[in-house]
Amino acid sequence: MQERSSVAELANQLRRELDRYSPGGKLPSSRALVERFRVSPVTVSRALAQLAAEGLVVTRPGAGAFRARPRSVAEPTGDTSWQEVALSADAAAELVPRTVDASGVLVSLDAPAPGVVEFNGGYLHPSLQPERAMGAALSRAGRRPGAWSRPPMEGLADLREWFARGIGGTITAAEVLVTAGGQSALTTALRALAPPGAPVLVESPTYPGMLAIARAAGLRPVPVPVDADGVKPALLADAFAATGARVFVCQPLFQNPTGAVLAPERRGEVVRIARDAGAFVVEDDFVRRLVHEDSGPLPRPLAAEDPDGVVVHVGSLTKATSPSFRVAALVARGPVLERLRAIQIVDSFFVPRPFQEAALELVGSPAWPRHLRSLSAELKARRDTMTAALRLRLPELALPHVPSGGYHLWLRLPDGMDEATLVAAALRSGVAVTPGRPYFSAEPPAAHLRLSFAAVANAEEIAEGVRRLRAACDEVLG
Repeated sequence: MQERSSVAELANQLRRELDRYSPGGKLPSSRALVERFRVSPVTVSRALAQLAAEGLVVTRPGAGAFRARPRSVAEPTGDTSWQEVALSADAAAELVPRTVDASGVLVSLDAPAPGVVEFNGGYLHPSLQPERAMGAALSRAGRRPGAWSRPPMEGLADLREWFARGIGGTITAAEVLVTAGGQSALTTALRALAPPGAPVLVESPTYPGMLAIARAAGLRPVPVPVDADGVKPALLADAFAATGARVFVCQPLFQNPTGAVLAPERRGEVVRIARDAGAFVVEDDFVRRLVHEDSGPLPRPLAAEDPDGVVVHVGSLTKATSPSFRVAALVARGPVLERLRAIQIVDSFFVPRPFQEAALELVGSPAWPRHLRSLSAELKARRDTMTAALRLRLPELALPHVPSGGYHLWLRLPDGMDEATLVAAALRSGVAVTPGRPYFSAEPPAAHLRLSFAAVANAEEIAEGVRRLRAACDEVLG
């Protein structure tokens, strides 16, 4: 956050001084800017890149940065209104119109303005990421024999074997496809398992990115409520019977956003219900490696206990590493595996081999278990800090469940408190929070907030963020 602030401040200062130079005139060297403003070379480079993106300067490798020359002739303004007809022409023929709405995903992807506490983030703060280990792994990977050649379409054999061992049971490397992150794997799975216009059963509430995938594919999400023990089996059976759905998407471990873990007595029942309906269960096992120190033994993935190929499993390295480390696994058995493979190849060919090699280097290094142990302890400490601060300062926000894994808390707002109004007030107070509405595929039963404790710098920032959220609540309550 400090780095982003420094970049913005330097860019503003340089922008104000551009009039000192004639069009085409050379700006001071990067070294001179480093010495004058006492910032790092990286900050200078990023500030100049920002001005170049705005068209204010031109950078020339080896020569430096120059004030851009003004355009002598204004570019003609185009008319894109024709696209409204082109993009909507087929909508009337679609049983379920395909809509691409990324707003629910962007809430956790967009970086807030400098100085705003990031309670809306969906990934680890850089201080929690194994940056040094990832950098070393990528460096070693680039020197591996054949690292820049084409990989097998399904993924490197050793990496597929590593994912298979992590799932357990009778899963083998032959049943694993390496994908470019969990979002890509979910997209492939839904396209393979349900035709446009079909219903797809989803937990309620659930991950907005999955809802966006389903709607973009022309599918109709049908909610099945969850409680503290995960999805309710009786309601799941009713939903299958009422809709004829052939897919159920769930997160049995530390569900997003509730943090619930599917209870032992429900695990086999959920798979059996789907099997009786002739349906697949898509298991999004997204935060297995973000377990907290006090969790105790974790249940195995549903896929490890499913010999009949009911479960299609998605597991990723991204959440435990970096948003840019997009390496995941899509696991299935039976004829559906070939359909999944074909769709992935058509969509993206394969995951770049250097990334796969780097993943192998990372998970095979001594730094990997050290990172997971450190992360487990830090996430527990942050969860406890946020929980204690909320109970002290915001007791009116209900916290029905404190998870032992994952990176966020799910809060219910008091009856009558408007969710959108509170989110806007929080941002004015300097804290970005995630509204609960995008997590519901139908009308939500109440207003909620999701607060991340992993995207901030430290415990002090958590305490400050809760203090600001208190101020926002006071503003809304008047």
